[in-house]
Parts: sequence; structure tokens; C-alpha cells
Amino acid sequence: MNNTAGLEPVDFLTEPLQIQELRQHVRDFVEKEVRPRVADNDRAAAEDFDWELVRKGHEAGLLRLVVPKEYGGLGLGVLGVAVALEEIAAACAGTALIFGATLLGQAPVLLSADTNLQSRFLPLFSGDEPVLACNGITEDEAGCDLLIPENAEHARDVMRARKDGDSYLLSGRKRFITNAKVAEFGSIYANIEGHPGATGLTAFIVPLDSPGVTRGPVADKMGYRACLGSELIFDNVRVPAENVVGGEGNGMLINIQQMNMARATVAALSTGIARGAFDIAKQWCADRVQGGIPLYKHQFSARKLAEMASKIEASRLMYLQAAQAADTEIPAPVFAPATAKLFADRTAIEVTQEAMSLMGARGYLREYGMEKLVRESFGARIYEGTPEVLALAITEALYEEEDF
Repeated sequence: MNNTAGLEPVDFLTEPLQIQELRQHVRDFVEKEVRPRVADNDRAAAEDFDWELVRKGHEAGLLRLVVPKEYGGLGLGVLGVAVALEEIAAACAGTALIFGATLLGQAPVLLSADTNLQSRFLPLFSGDEPVLACNGITEDEAGCDLLIPENAEHARDVMRARKDGDSYLLSGRKRFITNAKVAEFGSIYANIEGHPGATGLTAFIVPLDSPGVTRGPVADKMGYRACLGSELIFDNVRVPAENVVGGEGNGMLINIQQMNMARATVAALSTGIARGAFDIAKQWCADRVQGGIPLYKHQFSARKLAEMASKIEASRLMYLQAAQAADTEIPAPVFAPATAKLFADRTAIEVTQEAMSLMGARGYLREYGMEKLVRESFGARIYEGTPEVLALAITEALYEEEDF
């Protein structure tokens, strides 16, 4: 386990040797390739993209963590993704999200159990050149209504799919899509024409060089600037029926499954952000002398450091448990990933703010890297379920087996 907080996990969460080796492998990659680029990628123009860093990540295996071995991948599952994202996010959450969004784009293909889809799209990630993917669910008018099943019939202006012979014509817009500008293909959710709201939601695998696809301008974000988020616009884009994932009308089920898995990995990413801020503050409190002693020996500072370390360790244990459950339970559970994400997202915000307060004015300066972590600590609260959406999911799980 990471030595930041110093506690060892309980036996049933001890990382297997393969995962321990992965954590060290990714940590080495981060120190060599990611950390030297953090400031430049954060301050670059919104449209700039560090393909060289992505190539290095591809060489390190980060684009094929969950791809089955028969298709050239590592076959590590959700636990492997989560551990990798914590390590990357400790240096740069935006870089972590490039790889995380690609893995999310792969998820419907993996969940489909469709060997035709898998054999056509998964080997792309084991070639000589890096290939990115994206997941297209969010829209201007339909955000949380596409995440909450009981809201599906009320979803407005959802992207539509019209059956046309042995294919479908997709029309509409997706917004806030990470990797949309640079992805080879997207897992795109559209509503089958004739169904109200999103009650006919269906997942399609869409090559983004298809006629009728337009990639919108890159969003100028406050954080996560290493990754590109933009619109995807579809104008009667023809998609063959063989690219439907799981059959018509099963998009909500697939989305819920991938979301439950992804929440464990987002919790890991938030844990990484918190750890990155803690590491800076920890070093600062050792170097900074006030009243003749290092800052960490002052009781008030020591209390802050102890609280921060405890929250990080708790977040890590929760995401490890959630990831393990997502890998071993069918269907992937709701409760553990949702609670892990809710807790870790809050931990990221609280720890980065406390870390900045310990550093005083220097924490506010760009050169120390803390202000970037503070900006990025708020990002994970938005995707894969806001705190409000998570609260609904958690309480539903709490009450579903009760007889009232």
C-alpha cells in the first residue's frame, strides 16, 4: 500500500502481488513521464493535447488495463484501473482522466459479452499507436435524467436513433464528453425513436470518423486541463445494427452497470488528488520552521495532518473494497461504489483546502502545485453522479431489502 498514511489495509483488502506491482509500475511512470509535464499541460491552451504523454502511457499498458488477454490486454479489471488512477491523479487528475475516459468507453463493449464487438474494437488498444475512446451519455437537457432510471420518461431532447433497414440513424448532441476531440470511437447512448424520454435508451459503438459526426470546440475548463472535453454532434449518422450493445432499449441497464464500476475508479481518482495535496503539505510542514520547531510539531498543524491522513486512508480502503466488489459481483453493486465515491469526492475537497491553509500564501501560488489540486478537487463531484444523485442511489440500496 502507499506509505502516505502509514496504515495497512485489513487482510481481505490486501492488494495481490500483481496489483502491488502495477501500483509501483504506474508510480514509476508518473514520476518519469507525468510529473515533469504537469505545469505545462495545465497552463497550455484549452485545445492543446499531449499526445506524446499518451504514447508513453500506451507503452506502459494504461490503455489496455481491462482489455482481456485474448485481445492483447492485461485483463486486470476494475481494481487495476482504480489503483492506476489513484497513482496518476496524485500528480495530475487530468492525465488520469484521459486513460479513465478511454476505459469507460471500452466498458459497454466489455459488458456486452458480444465477441463480434469485442474482436472488432478491443484489439485497437494493443496496437503500435495509442487509441483513445470516450463515453457519450451527458446532454444539455438530459444529464441526471439519464442516470436515474425512474427519471427516464421525463428526459428532454434526448439524442434519437431511428431504425433504417439494417442500421440506425443517430441525431443529436452530446456535451461535456472527455476525449471526444481525440477518440477513435465512442460508446454513444441514444433513445430509439417512438419511445418517450429516454425509455428506449440504447448504447451504440460509433467510430467518430463516421460521416455526419462533428467534434465541437474544446471546453475551457478550470481544471483537468490535460484532458479535452467537448461536444459531439450527430447528424443522421449511420450506425450498423451490429454496433448495438446488448439490444434495443437496454442502454439504461448498461449505463448503470458501467456507472457502478466507474464510481469505484472515480473514488480512486479523488483519493489520488487528496494524496497529492497531502504529500505537498506534509513536506512543507517538515521544512517550515515556526517558533523554533517544524510546523508539524505544532499541535494544531499535527491535528490537521492526522485528519487528512485518516481521510485519505479511509477513502483508499473504500475504493479498494468497491473495486473488488465490482470485479466479483454480478451485477456490479450499487452501494459500495456510490458510498466510496461520495466519501472520496468530499475527502479530495476537504484535504486540498486544508493542505492549502497549512501552506498559507505559498499554497496560493502556482509554482507549488497546490492551487491546481484545489481546482481539480471539485471536478469528480460532477461526473458519474453528483452527491445528490449518489444520495438517491445509496438510500435506494439501503431500503431495497426492507419491508415497510
